[in-house]
Amino acid sequence: MKYILYVLAGACSFGLLATFVKKAYEYGYSVGDVVGSQNLFGVSMLWILVIVNKKWNKQPSTAQMNTTKRQILSLMAVGTTTGLTGMFYYAALQYISASFAIILLFQFTWMGILLEAIVERRKPNKAKLVSLAILFIGIITASGYVDGGRQTISGVGVALGLLSAITYTLFIWFSGRTANQVMPVKRSAIMLSGSFMLAMFVFPPHFLIDGSLHGGLLPWALLLALFGIVIPPLFYAIGVPHIGGGMATLLSAAELPAAVIMSFAVLHESVSWLQWLGVGITLCGIALPELMKRKAYRSI
Repeated sequence: MKYILYVLAGACSFGLLATFVKKAYEYGYSVGDVVGSQNLFGVSMLWILVIVNKKWNKQPSTAQMNTTKRQILSLMAVGTTTGLTGMFYYAALQYISASFAIILLFQFTWMGILLEAIVERRKPNKAKLVSLAILFIGIITASGYVDGGRQTISGVGVALGLLSAITYTLFIWFSGRTANQVMPVKRSAIMLSGSFMLAMFVFPPHFLIDGSLHGGLLPWALLLALFGIVIPPLFYAIGVPHIGGGMATLLSAAELPAAVIMSFAVLHESVSWLQWLGVGITLCGIALPELMKRKAYRSI
């Protein structure tokens, strides 16, 4: 159960990001400023945690502390997927509405199940299929797009939103299958180092010299770093290896209710009864596999 809670907490942390990004955009900061500062402070926090954890953990195993070159390169490659997710999703928000963008991002729910079925050549069980159907209904309803009226659809925005879903699917999948013997905090630090290097290559850190950081970007950078770079990869690194990529994909749908609640509480956006219904449906879809599993255990 605790590993499920880790993944849920990581997913909810992702759900807070849209609100922080919108607030940063309101202050006039660009995608490059947001992505670059988030990665810079995020990877710094993670490596500080590695150092602190090393001092606290007096007798770590050799496998936990020693990391091969191959493991480092593999973890950094995995880290680029979460970096790309942020870039694609944040960029998509410039072309399409947040409600439509989150529908596109949440295509990862079926993409993850499909990927598991293809790679492992294992059909998803009944619980996952039913949960997936419920999640799909809940996601569409909670996004607010159903009663939001018509809008002009940007092809660029759609492409970016779908790319964010693909890279998010890959991150969830590979985060639980790469160098699992390495300490979670160190795994996360190495992974996000890959994301950081990619972000600095795509978006040179102009915010360090143009005064943006001290002009108001710093608080948003720290919040985005904590809830987008530190908590999710770390908690996923702890939880995903124990519950599997398919279950982690379903649990990651908790990001949507978190995003809706955060936009209502902080941005004071209007949330219709239909959206709240969608949040409830999504939560039911998340809980269903675990409830069915417990029922099956009791019947044995």
